[in-house]
Amino acid sequence: MVQYPMTATGAAALRRELEQLKNVTRPEIVAAIAEAREHGDLKENAEYHAAREQQGFCEGRLQDIEAKLSNAQIIDISKIANNGKVIFGSTVTIVNVDTDDEVTYKIVGDDEADIKLNLISVSSPIARGLIGKMVDDEISIKTPGGTIDYEIINVQYIA
Repeated sequence: MVQYPMTATGAAALRRELEQLKNVTRPEIVAAIAEAREHGDLKENAEYHAAREQQGFCEGRLQDIEAKLSNAQIIDISKIANNGKVIFGSTVTIVNVDTDDEVTYKIVGDDEADIKLNLISVSSPIARGLIGKMVDDEISIKTPGGTIDYEIINVQYIA
């Protein structure tokens, strides 16, 4: 059985999406299919075929979310004592050794990752390079543009 590491926030977001799909989206699709059926010949009924396709996507996403939640390993970082070590769920501030550019990332599960919000997947190259390191450690991360050296300047365990 594959365990999906997930923050408590990420698990809550998946539960909200699941409820939305079950209680709002699915009934809307069923109603759209019923309405399209009333239009007659299903072979050339674009609305019917679009609704059926939407239903397939919805059901697939429902199964995906249910599987992930049933195999979720929910990690509440705020309940772990901070020893300065980078672990799943931690918020890490790093500085580029060459440019002094500073950036803060939170290491989260694959479904929660959103680079625009500085949420990086635990399986991303940056996160893999950070996990297990400590404050003041220097790391080298291979990027498409070459290897970049960073120093870890802060590690927080915040939810």
